[in-house]
Amino acid sequence: MSHTTTDEPTRSASGATVPVLAFAGIVVAVMQTLLVPVIKDLPALLDTTPGNATWVLTSTLLSGAVATPIMGRLGDLFGKRRMLVVSLSVMVVGALISAFTDALLPMIVGRTLQGVAMGAIPLGIGLMRDMLPRERLASAMALMSSSIGVGGGLALPAAALVAQHADWHTLFYGAAGLGVLSIALTLLVVPESPLRAKGSFDLPGAVGLTAGLILFLLPITKGSDWGWSSPTTLGLFAAAVVVLLLWGLMELRVAAPLVDLRTTARREVLLTNLASIMVGVSFFVISLVLPQLLQLPAETGYGLGQSMVVAGLCVAPLGLTMMFTAPVYARLSARYGPRTTLIIGLLIIGIGYAGGLGLMNAAWQTVITSVLIGAGIGLAYSSLPALIIGAVPASETGAANGLNTLMRSIGTSVSSAVIGMVLANTANDVGGVAVPTMHGFRVSFLIATAAVAVGLALAFFLPRRRPSTATQLRASSEEDANLARAEQALAGELPRGFRGRVLAADGAPVARAKVTLIDRHGRQAGATLSAGDGSYALAVPARGPYVLAARASGHGPLAHAATHGGDHQVDLDLSLPGETVPA
Repeated sequence: MSHTTTDEPTRSASGATVPVLAFAGIVVAVMQTLLVPVIKDLPALLDTTPGNATWVLTSTLLSGAVATPIMGRLGDLFGKRRMLVVSLSVMVVGALISAFTDALLPMIVGRTLQGVAMGAIPLGIGLMRDMLPRERLASAMALMSSSIGVGGGLALPAAALVAQHADWHTLFYGAAGLGVLSIALTLLVVPESPLRAKGSFDLPGAVGLTAGLILFLLPITKGSDWGWSSPTTLGLFAAAVVVLLLWGLMELRVAAPLVDLRTTARREVLLTNLASIMVGVSFFVISLVLPQLLQLPAETGYGLGQSMVVAGLCVAPLGLTMMFTAPVYARLSARYGPRTTLIIGLLIIGIGYAGGLGLMNAAWQTVITSVLIGAGIGLAYSSLPALIIGAVPASETGAANGLNTLMRSIGTSVSSAVIGMVLANTANDVGGVAVPTMHGFRVSFLIATAAVAVGLALAFFLPRRRPSTATQLRASSEEDANLARAEQALAGELPRGFRGRVLAADGAPVARAKVTLIDRHGRQAGATLSAGDGSYALAVPARGPYVLAARASGHGPLAHAATHGGDHQVDLDLSLPGETVPA
């Protein structure tokens, strides 16, 4: 039997690869906060009602949530760099459409296309995972993961400055220019990953997930306008539950699903995704509260009376601090692992929000709050892709990180809806204008603190990893990651499957031999490298027949058929090239 694999030698990444991918992530994140400085003026600018104007923001959120897991899966199948360029190209088209219109419907179309670019984040993480050496991977993934917050934080003062001194359409021209620059740099600097997932694109799964997400996120973002107990809101929530349940049942029966729900249900992946929602909630609270507090007139008794630009500058340290925490995360994770780093990050966020309850009396105090919370979110965001990558096969990193990014988006959506409702219900009516109160701001900070507490509880239940196995989370290639996974399995940390030794013709152990597990459909179900004494271990995803294929430099390939029903000892003798032995 011939051995087939999706693995190929990866092209080495240049020193500019990480900055270029991080720049792409920052450009994409800019789309999320681009219109924040002109939100209150959108009804007049588009000649529409306030309710209709909110679709300009809601459309980007919905398309970003839908595109993120889909683009991640397409990247796994057809090339991560290719789909990254596609994402950025769609964003540029959307920005240009918005730049040339003053009408509501074309603006919504343009903003919807801009949201597609959110898929660039998991694609960039996947490219780093496939190409970078282990000593660079941790800090690189941390920077890419944090680029969501970095771009959002840095865009606020820049967008405020443009909106205050130029036509608001200039915002979209600038976004399109940044997108074109990012595409050019990506094509010039970033190599394509040769790793490909097996299977085909699950179109019915993509349609089902799209429908379910829209039905779920739409009432979250519009619930305050429609009423949380209105038939429309409740009906959409009920429909979302039904559609997502049916979609889940369908995905479990598909050979190559859009989202591998069995992998997603693993303890580490599930808890990491749930914690991501909490981090997303806490991140968006400060973005909603501080700009309003800073710009409220001093005559209110608690407003800080700052201009739009100054307010943006006071919040900008949120993004800058996230950027500078990437190398700090790398050192902490190398020593303690991403689980501990996530816990540290959540603790810092909690301290930032708790302290921020008493730091709302001057602009400089809001800067301190931004720095603290930015540092915590930077560490937390940086930990998430490492935890995900450590729990899924290399061929699924794009889709898995896409789902994780989706969880963060759900967190920010929930945060926007809840905090918007809190601020509206606690506002004072002054001449027909709803003015947020200090009580509302503090309740919002308490909600963020509660979300952090939930995130901490989830993080503490994540499985611990010994320092010796933590290298898996920083591995530079699929082989290094699988070698670390084999060490886990040999230590009894993974479920039962196949284990044994790889032997040469003279009976000597063969180190670093590639052992691949192939399922009944001919797909790779796992892979590892033999240890120094020739030992290997492979966990299996389910009971059933498998083929073990082994190869090593200087030896012929060997295939061995086996049926998994428990824990099997299978020695692979490379002196018998090509022989298939029934178990």
